[in-house]
Amino acid sequence: MAFDGAFLYAVKREIEPLTGTRVDKIHQPSRDELVLHLRGYDGVSRLLISTAGDSARLHLTTQNIDNPAVPPMFCMLLRKHLGGGKLTAVRQDGLERILFLDFACVNELGDRVQLTLACEVMGRYSNCILIGNDGKVIDSLRRNADVTRERVLLPGFPYEMPHRSRRLNFLETEDDTICSALLLAPEQRLDKALVSLFEGVSPLLAREWAYYVSREPLMSRQLTKDQQERLLFILHRTAEMLQNGTCQFHILQTPEGELKDYCFLRPAQYGTLMTVCPMPDASTTLDEFYAQRDLRARMRQRANDLFKLLMNRLDRVARRIDNQRTELSQTAQMEQNKLYGDLLSANLYRLQKGDTAAVLENFYDADCPQIRIPMRSELTPAQNAQRYYTLYRKAATAKEKLAEQIAQGEQEYAYLESVFDVLSRAETETELLLLREELVQQGYLRSRMKQKPPKQTPPMLYRTSEGFPVLVGRNNRQNDQLTLKQAARSDIWLHTQNIPGSHVILVTDGQEPGEASLREAAVLAAYHSHARDSAQVPVDYTRVRYVHKPNGAKPGMVIFTHQQTLYVKPDAALCERLKEKL
Repeated sequence: MAFDGAFLYAVKREIEPLTGTRVDKIHQPSRDELVLHLRGYDGVSRLLISTAGDSARLHLTTQNIDNPAVPPMFCMLLRKHLGGGKLTAVRQDGLERILFLDFACVNELGDRVQLTLACEVMGRYSNCILIGNDGKVIDSLRRNADVTRERVLLPGFPYEMPHRSRRLNFLETEDDTICSALLLAPEQRLDKALVSLFEGVSPLLAREWAYYVSREPLMSRQLTKDQQERLLFILHRTAEMLQNGTCQFHILQTPEGELKDYCFLRPAQYGTLMTVCPMPDASTTLDEFYAQRDLRARMRQRANDLFKLLMNRLDRVARRIDNQRTELSQTAQMEQNKLYGDLLSANLYRLQKGDTAAVLENFYDADCPQIRIPMRSELTPAQNAQRYYTLYRKAATAKEKLAEQIAQGEQEYAYLESVFDVLSRAETETELLLLREELVQQGYLRSRMKQKPPKQTPPMLYRTSEGFPVLVGRNNRQNDQLTLKQAARSDIWLHTQNIPGSHVILVTDGQEPGEASLREAAVLAAYHSHARDSAQVPVDYTRVRYVHKPNGAKPGMVIFTHQQTLYVKPDAALCERLKEKL
């Protein structure tokens, strides 16, 4: 990604006006993220600091990020030292990917001290370090993140800057120095040479500079006089944009809508291969780019134990069902055991103890064929007959019980699949807490502590193009509430056919919805299901009056009749459009 020292410089300019604000709140939504709430005369601004290897960054955010019920230790440490502190300065050493936030704070003795929060945004080596007034490390988000002989990041050790190679700062370097450095640099492609030569320059920015110099690939030592002038021009122009705050922020995305990259100037190197979306500022650019991807990663991190639990349970239930089916197949001989017992009982006078087999006529068959029946020599003929009757009764009982157990196992497997589907689509911490509570009630999890259950969030609300409201359940318990209690009997209930998904209610208010509304509701049902990425999804629909819940059924499990089926394709754009019409 293009979060380089130059982009951090643009972010720094947006944070500098917050100098003088005070730290109101500090949250740590996940292991790699911090959010500082800075309160000033204009309200509260939220500063997001991420040290995740694939999304390390720092910017102002407007996203509402859920926080864990119990704050981590580093978050508590920052609250202790920085709570109420005043932001006095925002510093960046050249174009290094480190931003220093200086705070005027009051320690536990009442003395005024200056603390510094060093935000090192360096990919997988990113870190956030709190530095005391004496220049020593108080603590860091990642302890021992960069422990070498030259640099130790542990409490009590002096803070030292990471190793820094000698490179030029294009914001202040003279033209002659740049040209001489290019001639002295190793022969390589121009964009790679620019990355090696200048500090804080990402490959995307270097390729954009090289593309401005020449549409064809160039070697660093083969620049003509005109090409050197073009390179110096684009360098000066980029420097002026950064220093004057006139950057043109853009997000690059594929024609299919997948976000690929971002930049603080309009990129031209991709031509028509990428769609360029203009953005108002650096923070909005980063907020928009990372919002969805970080949300999914954060939720997966928090729900990792639930994913493991459900995967293990699904595997265990599947193996149990397979074993029971194998045992059920072995009960196919029970009728033969009964036949053997009947024939032995009818021919006791012809048999004697010590026989190992009996060859008897099968009088149940019109042709009376002879059957060879194995016998145990240590048992009398009557005892051998009783033995076959006993095997028959055991098999009959096993067949009845196994069929019941297999049906229960299949219901449990379907329920766990539905929970797994809900978990994979969960978007907030509240949804995860409600899912945990459901699993506790069903006996799959132990209650960790006695705490107030989370408040149920309302169902997702959409509106069709014809104006009919559509309600979508967020979890199994809400599916039951929505279908069995909230919906009217004349409303239309939709659900993907034999596929885990949400219950969808098309609210009719006694009217007859058109085909467009019905199809749009079916698309919503397909999108909020395990078949979200499929090309064509069957969706059953019927009136709510025909939907019932069997006694003892798991949450979200219902039976229904009088259904019809629509085949639709999940459409994220359509779902978003219907949601925006509210």
